[in-house]
Amino acid sequence: MEGAVKLQRQLVDYTASLFQEGYLDEQFIQLQQLQDESNPQFVVEVVSLFFEEAERLLDELAKGLSQENTDFKRLDAQVHQLKGSSSSIGAQRVGRICITFRNYCEMQNVEGCLNCLQQAKQEYSSVKGRLETLFKMQQRLSATGGSVSTP
Repeated sequence: MEGAVKLQRQLVDYTASLFQEGYLDEQFIQLQQLQDESNPQFVVEVVSLFFEEAERLLDELAKGLSQENTDFKRLDAQVHQLKGSSSSIGAQRVGRICITFRNYCEMQNVEGCLNCLQQAKQEYSSVKGRLETLFKMQQRLSATGGSVSTP
């Protein structure tokens, strides 16, 4: 059981760092609070849907920005979707970039949009890696008999 206590502490510290570094916000805590015994994989399932949606939108944004005649209205709608998806799981840094991205869409600034797309991809990749690590830590803790408590 000593291993479980150590894992629990590591999990708490790691989770706290995700909030301190601005990867996640209080929306993620609200998501965790919706998870219970009847649906123990709720957060993983919702976050997995976010991963699929974000990757699809990032691909579409890249395609849209590679067109000769950029459809800024369509780009803006896709960025708005990405912002909404990010907000729904508390992926704060991705959401923040989307705000700037939408401003560049409004100004019809391709260069600004391309820079934001790169930043959005980087932040998405960062939050995805960190959430996957968090879920692996939770699985290890559960496997040792420890409980993964939600705030």
